[in-house]
Amino acid sequence: MIDQIYILPILLFSVVIHEISHGYMALRLGDPTARDMGRLTLNPIPHIDLVGSILVPLFSLFVAGQIFIAWAKPVPVNPMNFSNYRRDDVLVSVVGPLSNIFMALACTICFILVSSLGLLINDPSAIVIQIFDFLLRMFGGGIALNIILAVFNMIPIPPLDGSHVVAAFLPDETADRYRSIGFFGVFIILMLMRWAPFSNLFGLIVGTLITPFHTLIGLFLG
Repeated sequence: MIDQIYILPILLFSVVIHEISHGYMALRLGDPTARDMGRLTLNPIPHIDLVGSILVPLFSLFVAGQIFIAWAKPVPVNPMNFSNYRRDDVLVSVVGPLSNIFMALACTICFILVSSLGLLINDPSAIVIQIFDFLLRMFGGGIALNIILAVFNMIPIPPLDGSHVVAAFLPDETADRYRSIGFFGVFIILMLMRWAPFSNLFGLIVGTLITPFHTLIGLFLG
């Protein structure tokens, strides 16, 4: 479990960036709700969800030795402020997973820079080696973590971001029934993740999306 502690800082930062991205896109589309409630901040405290940001990750660490899932408190969005509800709802939704893709790229760049800097240091002390090892683990793990977050959030089951994209293409009445699944959808997703065909497909998509980032590392450090 201790070996997985390095991922916690990047996990917290990643889920905060994910939620801030939703809020900024909503603001650009005419909804200032997140801004007015002080949620467009990198300060993690307003974004922390007791269950999703603390209890679930810690439970996963204690039980399985690694973190499978985590989330921050969703930013408030008032779709009544949108000029085009269906289009704007989709834009606000997809920008979250996209932010995780960009976070994966940022982690890749940081991994390359830290690795390159480490090669320039002659006879580093034990503490320096430990610091570099922690940073490399954090940024290396951050690549996979953010790809997993992006793919997970695009699963088309409420309340995840992917469900908003699906709902935009459904008739109003059907979309309302679909959204009514609400938080119960989390239990559906957890059951699906235990179903081999679904989990294998999930892993295949994640692996495919991670490959370009690992290739980029290989180009600079190979």
